[in-house]
Amino acid sequence: MSAHYDVVIVGGGIAGLSLASALAGHCSVALIEAEQTLAYHTSARSARQLIPSYGPPVVQELTVRTLDLIAAQDAERPEPVLTPRSFMLIGDDATVRAEASGHMQRITHAEALDLCPALVPDSFSAAGLDTGSFACNAPVLLEDHRRLAVAGGVDIITGARVHSAQRLGTGWELGAGQEGFQSAVVVNAAGAWADELAVLSGVEKLGLQPYRRTAAIVDVENPLPEASPMVAAADDSFYFRPDNGQVLISPAEHVPSGPEDARPYPGDVERVIARLNEVTTLGIRNVRTAWTGLRTEAADGVPVVGFDAEATGFFWLAGQGGYGFQTSSGVAELAAGLILAGQGSAPALTPAVPLAVSPSTEASPASRTAEALAATRWSIRR
Repeated sequence: MSAHYDVVIVGGGIAGLSLASALAGHCSVALIEAEQTLAYHTSARSARQLIPSYGPPVVQELTVRTLDLIAAQDAERPEPVLTPRSFMLIGDDATVRAEASGHMQRITHAEALDLCPALVPDSFSAAGLDTGSFACNAPVLLEDHRRLAVAGGVDIITGARVHSAQRLGTGWELGAGQEGFQSAVVVNAAGAWADELAVLSGVEKLGLQPYRRTAAIVDVENPLPEASPMVAAADDSFYFRPDNGQVLISPAEHVPSGPEDARPYPGDVERVIARLNEVTTLGIRNVRTAWTGLRTEAADGVPVVGFDAEATGFFWLAGQGGYGFQTSSGVAELAAGLILAGQGSAPALTPAVPLAVSPSTEASPASRTAEALAATRWSIRR
């Protein structure tokens, strides 16, 4: 016998968890995750930096909204999610100019060296600085979403990989693990497996592509002060930041992959160490730990959020790329409003209590973000 819910969310990463907490108390929700633990894949392998100048305009808008929402909630948390940490872009003048956005200001070469004295002076000629960037305590944010979801009545089921999904009357029936689920709305928050879930559900896939991104924690001879900015090459060849006396580094690769439990390729970490030992005085000595995550993207780089145009009640929450954490609260707020209002090809649900902010609230930050999304992709179009 299948359990009945208004909404079933498939995927227990930051996207699924943040939506579950946004919907909690408004309708009946189940969140199902294939792994035994939540946030096992990409969400556990984040660089933990929220950068308003990073990504296309709609992503930047969602980032600003997410920062506002998290900051408001930080006042109630015993341990904050956000800690100020600037983001600095370095390279040649043309590349920095091309990559810098409205949230980033140009700074002089001398100012960049003052902010990060570990940089070799002749390794770059131009720099930009985003002072509105924040370090993100990802485990605290994930746990807070889980706690709020459970407190609001969300059922969270782990170790339950979806093996069947079909339209049934006015709703959906899913088989996951040893259990069955029925719901009016299925949310596809399956990350790198989002297109696979669509095919399993008889829904046309959107061509979402996972890409590899490797990072490592390393010991260095000359540690960075914790107040140092995160530094990234404008040509996407590396980034690094302080990490409790050690340094997080990444080759910032963008290599296509299938959906998998990704691991570092031989040579990836060694190459970025060699590069960073050329352009900095960090003196990287050894690797403490290394990992690889998958950043799943649509062809236009914009998150895929909204009801499918052809499959009634099938809601896409995927393609966040490298912007999952920094857009999560803004996307969840808007997605919850769409789902509860039945905007798109789905019946409207009757929320137990009204949302504090909905996409239809004129002049609200959420409605402005919804308008920005609508200009690119909001309700899914074919």
